[in-house]
Amino acid sequence: MTTGALKTKLFSISDNVRYVAIYTDDKLISGEKPSIENTSTSESDKYEELIVNPTLLKLVTQRGNIDCGGVEYVIIKYGSFFEFMMSIKNGHVSVRVESHSNIMEIAKNIQEIVKASGFYFDWP
Repeated sequence: MTTGALKTKLFSISDNVRYVAIYTDDKLISGEKPSIENTSTSESDKYEELIVNPTLLKLVTQRGNIDCGGVEYVIIKYGSFFEFMMSIKNGHVSVRVESHSNIMEIAKNIQEIVKASGFYFDWP
């Protein structure tokens, strides 16, 4: 599966998915549903995907690998949305979901799609 196809599949999970980014092999693709309220700028999103999210994933992964059995994903609750992040081969997937959503159900669906995509890798 291509990153573009993966992005399309992730958007298809729910109407509540508002943003998808895939960063792998030093390439970032992202997209946002039109007419979303309370959005950040595309420049801000870019730096979040290049700096903030990889750093957060590295930090929680380092901790998780010590004695917690690794890390499957990270969810952050911002004021207007949830941010789901998951490491993939040579990068990560980031999905923003409306704050009124069932984030745990959507997280399960994201994991299933990523695992079937060919980008997934098992944690040590």
